[in-house]
Amino acid sequence: MTFEIVPAVDIREGRCVRLRQGKADAETVFGDDPVAMAERWESEGAARLHVVDLDGAFGQPRQTAVLRRLLAAVSIPVEVGGGLRTVADVETVLDAGARWAIIGTRAALDPAFVGLVCGRFEDRVIVGIDASDGRVAVDGWKRVLDLDALALVRDVAVAGAAAIIYTDIARDGMETGPNVWSTEAVARAAGIPVFASGGVGSLEDIRQLAGIAGLAGVVVGRALYTGAVDLRRAMAQTLG
Repeated sequence: MTFEIVPAVDIREGRCVRLRQGKADAETVFGDDPVAMAERWESEGAARLHVVDLDGAFGQPRQTAVLRRLLAAVSIPVEVGGGLRTVADVETVLDAGARWAIIGTRAALDPAFVGLVCGRFEDRVIVGIDASDGRVAVDGWKRVLDLDALALVRDVAVAGAAAIIYTDIARDGMETGPNVWSTEAVARAAGIPVFASGGVGSLEDIRQLAGIAGLAGVVVGRALYTGAVDLRRAMAQTLG
């Protein structure tokens, strides 16, 4: 199985931003044109993109127009998330050109919904599982449930999810290194492709993750934007 390095493009109020630990008040703007950023990562060799509508995730008006332009501008497959909590939400991003829709909060709160959308949009629904100390976080990470992350991993795999994106929220945007132990546990439990997310700050972090059996890839955000990780070099050294 090829290990993929997936650049993240987070959109808020039409700009390309990164948050620390998902906090809306801990924002860094890395560009005024998310479409151009997506094109940059494609030109540097990315095989897929991870795009999040942060406004949608925070319950605000969605960045639908920007998403449509971005999806039309690149030819590589794109996974799109950010507040997708209804069948219509999922259908909208898929119809706009996304290869996969990412569901998160609703997947944790409503197991039947996972089975419904995975059955209706076969192989096109990814479940994002965000965890704090092994427990699932929802609602833009503002609430932590008494729900074991590994239990949810197993449930969504059975329900037909195409893949899982696992985020340790304490590490997200911090560039302090991924939680290798918990990521390995998730990859072992899932039985379907798992992508790590959160904490990558160096090429060595990516190498560590690439050594985890069953891990399909890693979503990298802030480290690419700050230059701590060079995408071309990371792909050459990790995949070469």
